[in-house]
Amino acid sequence: MTEHSANDAEAPLGGCPVMHGDGSELTRLYGPEAAIDPQGIYGRLRKEYGAVAPVLLEGDVRAWLVLGYRESRRVLDNPLQFSRDSRIWRDWKEGGVEETSPLIQMLGWRPDCVSQDGEPHRRLRRAVTDNLDTLAGRGIRRHVTHFANKQIDAFAGKGSADLVGEYAEYLPMLVLTRLFGLPAAGGRSLAVSCAQVIKGGPDALEHNERIMEILGGLAERKRAEPGPDFTTGLLAHAAGLDEGEILSHLRLVLITAHTTTSNLLARVLEMVLTDGSRLAGLVSGQRSVSEVVEEVMWNTPPLAVLPGRFATADLELGGTQIKEGDLLVLGLAAGNADPDIRPDSGVSVHGNQSHLAFSGGPHECPAQNIGQAIIETAVDVLLHRLPGLHLSVPADELTATASTWEARLDTLPVAFAPV
Repeated sequence: MTEHSANDAEAPLGGCPVMHGDGSELTRLYGPEAAIDPQGIYGRLRKEYGAVAPVLLEGDVRAWLVLGYRESRRVLDNPLQFSRDSRIWRDWKEGGVEETSPLIQMLGWRPDCVSQDGEPHRRLRRAVTDNLDTLAGRGIRRHVTHFANKQIDAFAGKGSADLVGEYAEYLPMLVLTRLFGLPAAGGRSLAVSCAQVIKGGPDALEHNERIMEILGGLAERKRAEPGPDFTTGLLAHAAGLDEGEILSHLRLVLITAHTTTSNLLARVLEMVLTDGSRLAGLVSGQRSVSEVVEEVMWNTPPLAVLPGRFATADLELGGTQIKEGDLLVLGLAAGNADPDIRPDSGVSVHGNQSHLAFSGGPHECPAQNIGQAIIETAVDVLLHRLPGLHLSVPADELTATASTWEARLDTLPVAFAPV
């Protein structure tokens, strides 16, 4: 710990108020400053508090932000100490968080594998992973190629495009509609709703309800007309998921798979197009997209902050005293940049897959291979379809906007020879 210890606060995190030792307010992970410079906030918090810092989430809900790499690993690997079950969250139990809070879309308990630990988690996760493994062998790259070409056809004749708004923002959802058994026509509006749920804000609840309504209709159709898709696989799995479990897992996979993959695809394209040697290497076949993905996972992971874990007892983490029922959120981007494990961020991370981008422990992301297939194929198709592809603005003019949980590239303007 550095100048201000967590013990300097006037009350423990579950109490009220929670202030710095000098009487100033805690740092907010939302709002205008956080949207522009989240990395600057992480750096200041690390300097002031060390590996674990008290912060405020939307609605000024109190949480601990874990900034240290080793501390994040400890939390992820120890569900007995740091549970994913938000029913033990003290602020929630004591009525400090409204049911209509946008945080509930990310932190609230649901009958899905993310919200549970132990045997209930293993039973539900098995149903998800079994079906994802089956899908991974059913021509995902063919689906990506089909939808990528359709997206590119819409702008190939113009000689210019925004690769965020016209490509990366919607492509993963179009692929997921095929894998889920949904009509592709609704893919764009579903992508918007998923983004709003992650972003939070006053519309998050409305968009979540819309997603659940669509998924409820999908499950009903697939009971009557089974198919070779993820939805049918969940309905028929030996784990015997009930209605609530089915819908919760459809929601979980749809939202997380789309939002993280679309964000990661945009960041990979940004890295490729702002480095001429990487672009030339990919076009010539001397470099692979997976190498670029690895770098992005370290430097700008698709989820910058992972929600959330809840302390099952009073304990110490990174020199900070955590109280039973406290909420912890994991700074994946901050942990990847932790100077204790990565003192020189300029050193190559090629071949090093120990980043935090996929989370870790029992709740590690189960759809890594599918996301990788979507990104690799999407980049390959784009580079081969558009000759002379290059950024149409200086790289330092590219901007990103952050919410509590992620930082998304705003636009990626490019030019190329019209096809």
